[in-house]
Amino acid sequence: MHTLVIDTAYGSTVGIVGHEPIQEQNSRTHVERLQVDIAAACAQAGITPQDLDRIVVGTGPAPFTGLRAGIVTARAIAFATGAELLGQDDLEPCAAAMHAARRHDPQITTLLPAQATAAIDATATCAPLTLAVNDARRKQLYFALYSHTSGAPTTVIPMDIDYPEHIAARVNAAVRTLQQHHPGTQYTIDIMGHGAHTYTQHWAALHNPGAILDLTALDLGANGLALFAHLAENRTTAPPVEPLYLRRPDVSVPNPLKHVLNHAPATKDAA
Repeated sequence: MHTLVIDTAYGSTVGIVGHEPIQEQNSRTHVERLQVDIAAACAQAGITPQDLDRIVVGTGPAPFTGLRAGIVTARAIAFATGAELLGQDDLEPCAAAMHAARRHDPQITTLLPAQATAAIDATATCAPLTLAVNDARRKQLYFALYSHTSGAPTTVIPMDIDYPEHIAARVNAAVRTLQQHHPGTQYTIDIMGHGAHTYTQHWAALHNPGAILDLTALDLGANGLALFAHLAENRTTAPPVEPLYLRRPDVSVPNPLKHVLNHAPATKDAA
C-alpha cells in the first residue's frame, strides 16, 4: 500500500508513508514547489504517482490560498491515478501525538525537545488535555481542545478561531466543567501546533499548563507522517475532503455608486 500525504496548512509537507517527508517552510514558495516535492517524494520511495493507492490530504483549518493549493493538487492526482482520496484535519494529529508522548511512545518522545519531555514528566499524575493550534495570522489561532480518556482524541471544544487570550478563557471554562463531572481529577493542558510559542504569555493563564510545542505531528518525520495518515485511514465514516477555513471571507457586497448631481444611482450595466 503506497500512501501519499500532502499538507499545506502551514508551509507544505509531502511524503510517502514509511519514508521521511519533504517540508517547505517558505510561505512565498511552498505552493510553487508542491509538484516538485511530490515527484521527489515518489522517487525517494522508488515509485511513480501511478503506483499510489491512497492520498491523504490535510484539510486545515488554515488560511485560504495555501490550503486550497494542497487540496486541489491532491484531488487532481487522485483523479489521474485512481487513488483513494481521504481528508484529515490538522489539529487532531497534534492531540494524537501528545497522547503518544504521554504514553512514553519512543516513536514520538525521542523526537520531542527535552523541555517538552520534562514538562510531561512533571505533570505525569494529571489527566492530560491537548490544546491543538495553528497560526491563523491577524493575531489569532485556529484551535480545538481534546481529551484522551478513551484512547483516541475526544473533542472537548470543537475547532474554532479566536484570539489567544479568549482561547485561554474558553479552555479554562471547559476544564471547570470537566472537574464538575469528574470531582477530584487534576487536569493539565499541553499546547501543540504552529503558533504555540508565539503566544506563550497567554498560556500562563491556563489551568495547569503542561508541555508547549511549536510543531505538529507532521514535523515529527516519518513517524508523524504515519500517525497523520493512520487517523484518516481508520475513521468509521470518511469526512468530505473540503477545506476548513473557519474565518469568514473578507469580501463583501459593494454599496451602490454615489449619487452625482441628482442623477439616479449608477449601475455596472450602465453604458
